[in-house]
Amino acid sequence: MPIELKNVSKNFGDSCALDKVSLNFGDNKIYGLLGNNGAGKSTLLGILTGRLYPTEGSVTVDGEEIVNNDAALGKMYLVAEKNMFPDDMKVKAAFDAAGLYYPEFDRAYAETLANKFGLPQKKKIKALSTGYASIFRLILGLSVNTPYLFFDEPVLGLDAQHRDMFYRELLTRYADRPCTMVISTHLIAEAADLIEHAVIIRNGKILKDCPRDELTADAYTVSGPAGAVDKYIEGKHVLSASVLGGLKTASVQGAREAVPEGLEVAPINLQDYFICLMEEEDRK
Repeated sequence: MPIELKNVSKNFGDSCALDKVSLNFGDNKIYGLLGNNGAGKSTLLGILTGRLYPTEGSVTVDGEEIVNNDAALGKMYLVAEKNMFPDDMKVKAAFDAAGLYYPEFDRAYAETLANKFGLPQKKKIKALSTGYASIFRLILGLSVNTPYLFFDEPVLGLDAQHRDMFYRELLTRYADRPCTMVISTHLIAEAADLIEHAVIIRNGKILKDCPRDELTADAYTVSGPAGAVDKYIEGKHVLSASVLGGLKTASVQGAREAVPEGLEVAPINLQDYFICLMEEEDRK
């Protein structure tokens, strides 16, 4: 596989951020790295891109170890909260510098995006608002044209309009120049339609690693009178359940069986599945 993690662990003192994680990221696919705060998403992305060293395990890109390997690391770009350029550098100068670090950097495209998002290129990076600082980092990521592109909570600080613009530009960029993208986010409902393959992480361990449609196809919700729902879900794998008055809604994992009259069945979306899975883990 193009990117492979083998038994990767990362400890910070006595705290285990990643616990024997093994993953593969294939060519030309959009992955969603999903997890609550503190799940290990940022640590995983840091190790993938060489910003952190694993305590144990290895990471390879196209079959090559990334440690002390500038050629392998140059195939990847991480969009994260921390800027890679000095804060007193102007946006325009940062675009100039990006072309030196990344030969495939598309300066014309970056300027087009800057105009579209209203990013002032003559401002210093430190003078940008929180939202425009995020936009600056996203524009760099969309313009570097590396084979592997990682986004760590990419839309933090963006308003609804700019978030929608970013998602559209990401899909346009992916269609024009397919690559491997990994999007780490807790805004699952917004990103769900982008994601082809979901990786769900909790407390440094991988819970799920499969195509998005497989996750949601294997689960559903059933609702109706509480007694009828209880009878239907008996013996089934119930992810979560809630009661309001005399009505009950349950999320069930497994093959869907014939539903008695009076009950309603609906497919489960990715965000609801994630919430149900977290609630199930909380009960363990």
